[in-house]
Amino acid sequence: MLISIAETALPKFFVSPQNNARRETSQNALLFNRLHSRSTLSSNLHICYTVLPVSLSFSTAEEHKISDCNRKISKLCELGNLRKAMELLDVSPVAKIESSTYCEILQLCADNNSLKDGKHVHSIISSSGISIHGALGAKLVFMYVTCGNIREGRLIFDQIANEKVFLWNLMLSGYAKIGDFEESVYLFRRMLDLGIEVNSHTFSCILKCYATLGSLKEGECVHGYLLKLRLASNTFVVNSLISFYFKIGKVQSAQKVFDEMSDRDIISWNSMISGCVSSGMPEKGLRFFQEMRDSEVSIDLATMVNVLAACSNCDDVIFGRAVHAFAIKARLDQRLTFANTLLDMYSKCGDLDDAIRVFEKMGERSVVSWTSLIAGYAREGKSGEAIRLFRDMESEGVRPDIFTITVVLHACACNGSLEDGKEIHNYIKENNMQSNLFVCNSLMDMYAKCGSMEEANSVFLEMPVRDIISWNTMIGGASKNGFSNEALTLFASMVRESKPDGRTVACTLPACASLAALDRGREIHGYVLRNCHLSDQPVANALLDMYVKCGAIPLAETLFDMIPVKDLISWTVMIAGYGMHGLGKEAIATFNEMRQAGTEPDEISFVSVLYSCSHSGLLDEGWRFFNIMQQECHIEPKLEHYACMVDLLARTGKLSTAYKFIKSMPIEPDSTIWGSLLSGCRIHHDVKLAEKVAEHIFELEPENTGYYVLLANIYAEAETWEEVKKLREKISQQGLKKNPGCSWIEAKGQVHVFVAGDSSHAQATNIEQILKRLRSRIKEEGYFPQMKYAMTNADDMEKEMALCGHSEKLAMAFGILNLPPGKTMRITKNLRVCGDCHEMAKFVSTLERREIIMRDSSRFHHFKDGTCSCRGFW
Repeated sequence: MLISIAETALPKFFVSPQNNARRETSQNALLFNRLHSRSTLSSNLHICYTVLPVSLSFSTAEEHKISDCNRKISKLCELGNLRKAMELLDVSPVAKIESSTYCEILQLCADNNSLKDGKHVHSIISSSGISIHGALGAKLVFMYVTCGNIREGRLIFDQIANEKVFLWNLMLSGYAKIGDFEESVYLFRRMLDLGIEVNSHTFSCILKCYATLGSLKEGECVHGYLLKLRLASNTFVVNSLISFYFKIGKVQSAQKVFDEMSDRDIISWNSMISGCVSSGMPEKGLRFFQEMRDSEVSIDLATMVNVLAACSNCDDVIFGRAVHAFAIKARLDQRLTFANTLLDMYSKCGDLDDAIRVFEKMGERSVVSWTSLIAGYAREGKSGEAIRLFRDMESEGVRPDIFTITVVLHACACNGSLEDGKEIHNYIKENNMQSNLFVCNSLMDMYAKCGSMEEANSVFLEMPVRDIISWNTMIGGASKNGFSNEALTLFASMVRESKPDGRTVACTLPACASLAALDRGREIHGYVLRNCHLSDQPVANALLDMYVKCGAIPLAETLFDMIPVKDLISWTVMIAGYGMHGLGKEAIATFNEMRQAGTEPDEISFVSVLYSCSHSGLLDEGWRFFNIMQQECHIEPKLEHYACMVDLLARTGKLSTAYKFIKSMPIEPDSTIWGSLLSGCRIHHDVKLAEKVAEHIFELEPENTGYYVLLANIYAEAETWEEVKKLREKISQQGLKKNPGCSWIEAKGQVHVFVAGDSSHAQATNIEQILKRLRSRIKEEGYFPQMKYAMTNADDMEKEMALCGHSEKLAMAFGILNLPPGKTMRITKNLRVCGDCHEMAKFVSTLERREIIMRDSSRFHHFKDGTCSCRGFW
């Protein structure tokens, strides 16, 4: 009977609904009391019935605990407490955590950019055996992409095969952010192939990718696709189209899209303003801003920043001040972004005082603020102040970035502050910035401009990666610092490793010009023609300069005639080239032709034409151009112009007039002007005036050995050997050193250098034999050594031997030995050509039946058939 009662009671207990809990409890209690006093069977039943409530209590508590964990984690995620949420997740039963809870904590990991915690959550999900799909899979992809690990995100993305456009857009933008635009394009094409429904965000992202890749055709196809989908009226998408066309360089297309817009928002106008600025049309950008105001469209911070950038680019500080006033009224002037742009605008427009005032009023200063002002000081030539401000920035605790470093290195370069530059280099090393390409390039540029090519080369050799700017900096630096051979070697190395551009060629050609390495220069000309660089104006001008300085005037003239559009530099190079070669009349004709072509001369052009008159003895023409410069062109003469006039007067024998001219100058003469008169005293053997002029020079430059040597030459030519001795003793006592005379000549693609009296050359013996044979032959032709140029008080034999060791003669002998018969010999000397060597070159040109073109520190000498083009004006 009891068993039947129990059997009927048990089913009622298990199937009772929750809302009858009280009734169930009372029934259980009644059964328990009834059975408690029974025998063994009763006892067994007691055991059976006591288990049931315990089982119920455990199940309910467990379910409550699981629900409580999910709820608590969710609450912590809502509060943004990632650390506590992760701690609770770690102690919760893994198998019972809901997918929605994982999604919430993954979102929090993404919000906090905590890849480490996100990976940990992923490992817990994987260990729990939960299938990664749907919302959970999407959230995992989102976490990885947001935290910057797009590779892991892509692995999950490929597994879940999600058709949600949001996830595809996430991957597209993720690859775009890391610069892998090709992969974004690939995914976009997959979307189209799979029939994924694209939206405005898809198009916005892919247009940015095509713009960066320069894919005009593909972008235009997207434009057409938008028209088909009738999304061309979507303002968000159309704004992206405008940006695309500007970035791709299709300004008219951008304008057309903008003009066709029926609903323009603030982004549309901002896109047009910023697009015009970035496309080099800042004035047009300002006009769009004025139209925007007339259209009564609200103006935001981005508008103000774009307009200030336009003012900077077109140097319109007045409009910039108006924008500043507008921003004050709109209460935008205290925003850091605006203040930085405003500071940059004043700085770039040359209003450094207002830039400083903006800087001083800034409540908050970022690294951009400091960098802009440092750049402003450097731009105004106040490099010392720029370097001081950099140190103030450090003392304020603001950490410089790579842009700050490059700006302050530029300031050091402009100021020639090598020691300050070395300090910055130490800072770069201490802060592990030496692997940055921009920093290394700026360092090399600083060292090169400060004349320290050894340090520049050290930086270059240690660079992990080099770009074309690195090579150009080294080649240009080597060329400008007198390491012409090294510059040509670097160019040859660069050709093997990467492709030179027009700037590379323009940096290399001056090295050929310096060495008078015509063959190498012509090789580079061939490279220019093969790579279509001749249309590049700086390259054409550098080629022209190379031919002029290599003494190849006919080739220079041919090239000059080929240049379709000649700028002021082209004309000036040709005028100066004629002047260097003693072709004064041709120089004047070219100057007049330049003015007739509508190109107005500048200060340098007048220096070139005055120099040409000087080296051709054209006194009247020189005075005429000196007057034209002041009266017609309204150019105030500078020291260079006065130096040309003094040189012109001195060379033509008007020594006393030149002296009076110097005394009447409105500006203080420098050593160059006095030096021109001293050179004239040597030409016309005026020892007395030379001594008077030398006093002025030694007062201005007491350590310049060249002027002591020039005066010693004047004494030697007058054979006043006692005075020569005194000067030599003075040079020795003061510890001054004379630059040794050296000459160089190109043969078979190599440049050979000869120093006066040096017998170390591999062909020294043969050179000596050639010189002996030459001396014997030219004596028969009436040549007699000019003993006064031996610069020594010794017997004639010793003087003649001294003359034979002059570097010009060594180079001539080498040329005879190594150049084909009849080929023009091109020799360059670092100093003024010796008078005896000048005479000997005349005879050699006749005997060898070849032209000798010699360039000294002053001009060119073309020796042919026993005559020289200088006609004595040297």
